[in-house]
Amino acid sequence: MKKILITGSNGLLGQKLVYALVKRKDVQVIATALGPNRLLKQDGYTYESLDITNKEQVNSIISKYQPNVIINTAAMTNVDACETKKEEAWLLNVTAVENIVTAIESLSTSTHLIHLSTDFIFDGEKGSAYIETDAPNPLSYYALTKLEAEKVIEKSTVKWAIARTIIVFGIVDSMSRSNIVLWAKDALTKGQKINVVDDQFRSPTLAEDLADGCILIADKGATGIFNLAGPATFSVLELVYKVADFWKLDKSLVSPSKSTTLNQPAKRPPRTGLIIDKARKELGYNPRSFEDGLKVLDEQLKAN
Repeated sequence: MKKILITGSNGLLGQKLVYALVKRKDVQVIATALGPNRLLKQDGYTYESLDITNKEQVNSIISKYQPNVIINTAAMTNVDACETKKEEAWLLNVTAVENIVTAIESLSTSTHLIHLSTDFIFDGEKGSAYIETDAPNPLSYYALTKLEAEKVIEKSTVKWAIARTIIVFGIVDSMSRSNIVLWAKDALTKGQKINVVDDQFRSPTLAEDLADGCILIADKGATGIFNLAGPATFSVLELVYKVADFWKLDKSLVSPSKSTTLNQPAKRPPRTGLIIDKARKELGYNPRSFEDGLKVLDEQLKAN
């Protein structure tokens, strides 16, 4: 039976991975996160509290379970917070990855490390979506830490895959952070006016689809870099309009604005988007359209 260890299992992607994998009879799931388990369903898998920035803890857990696969979803992903809390960002996004890599190498297990990365490693000046081999040029400290983590993995002797993604949306148990879809839906439902940028372009990714992509990498033992994102790229404004249309909310509450007016500490790439042809071809990755993703989300919100 294949043992799959997930870091960051309390997060959006982490939870989706646990819930997808516990349905299978051929996999033993070890879920790890900092502090208590926040998932509502707590049977069918093992939970361990793990601080990935603590080298001893990482060694101890990896040596205890000797997983066949580790999916590292844990990270500091708040882009502006990374700009102001650089030490914390480096610790969570780079040092933690070094800890995992070192633990796998020292145990000389054949553990397959699947690590999550981001479109933000690019500067967004290409003018179109990115392929896996495009040259990165990070604009923010968050992006820099994510790129450094990729380099740590690429230089290591472990069997690895890097999954790059963009704007992940979905709902989770005991949600601690929102995402753009839920934020826009919530604000418009309450009749609040919102400013939304029209000069940033992204490919929104349903959390379930991203989880499926990671599981395909694990099942196929695939290595290298894979773009796992939604199939279409929109401006953030267009994305919010689509949310408003789907839930029949008032679009007149949305004011188009420019990135320069937001005064965000971290610089964002203007236009990203990831071309997913490689993942489609090599993994059989087949993400839903944004509208179909919203349908999935709507059903889950009704069920909750």
